[in-house]
Amino acid sequence: MKKLIVFDLDGTLAESKSALDPEMAQLLSGLLAVAKVAVISGGDWPQFQKQLVSNLPPGQSMENLLLLPTCGTKFFRFTNEWTKLYSEDFTAAEKEKIISSLNRALAAAGFTPAQTWGEIIEDRGSQITFSALGQQAPLSAKETWDPDFSKRTAIKAILDTYIPEFSVRMGGTTSIDVTKPGIDKAYGIHKLRDLLGIAISEMIFVGDALFPGGNDYPAKQAGVLSIQVRDHNETKRVIEAIIACLGA
Repeated sequence: MKKLIVFDLDGTLAESKSALDPEMAQLLSGLLAVAKVAVISGGDWPQFQKQLVSNLPPGQSMENLLLLPTCGTKFFRFTNEWTKLYSEDFTAAEKEKIISSLNRALAAAGFTPAQTWGEIIEDRGSQITFSALGQQAPLSAKETWDPDFSKRTAIKAILDTYIPEFSVRMGGTTSIDVTKPGIDKAYGIHKLRDLLGIAISEMIFVGDALFPGGNDYPAKQAGVLSIQVRDHNETKRVIEAIIACLGA
């Protein structure tokens, strides 16, 4: 019997940088009534609040919900209020090297987007995130830019040669996430194991980027039973099945 269900956010529980839809909110509420739920995603804490927390049903109990922003480099738990347990932040020198290397990799890959919406490189403290079309790009533009991950694979291959001492992963629809070495979703899985006392064999991970190089892949490498989904609608059917099993 599984005790902890772990999800990615963008592309898994909701469309990129979009709020949970009402059906998903109700399904998550039902899952929280029968199991602990964790969400690990590349977005920072304000994005988690906007997309996830504020869209759960009114009066929802949060005690069974664990939130790990920026690919598990931060950990928030609810005890009367949301409390940050840790944050694996970069030093100023590390940030400078990562950002300059990203710019060099983009130039080397010949990356010149026709249009962007906002900054394409964001400092999230414990993670540097490249968003190809900008932080405020519309979903319609993002979905058609790199659906097969080929553009980001090329950029990542170059970036890996510039900053081999850091972890570089692809996620979402247009993003590349850079974290400290070993600080990724596998790190988050191990933190959940240690802090909750739940064995990895008692967890399930659900995500849309479980392929090598995807930012969900480290969770699979950590040994968690992992379920690949195409989008948030497929995740809904997975949640329904889990609720049916755990409820029984």
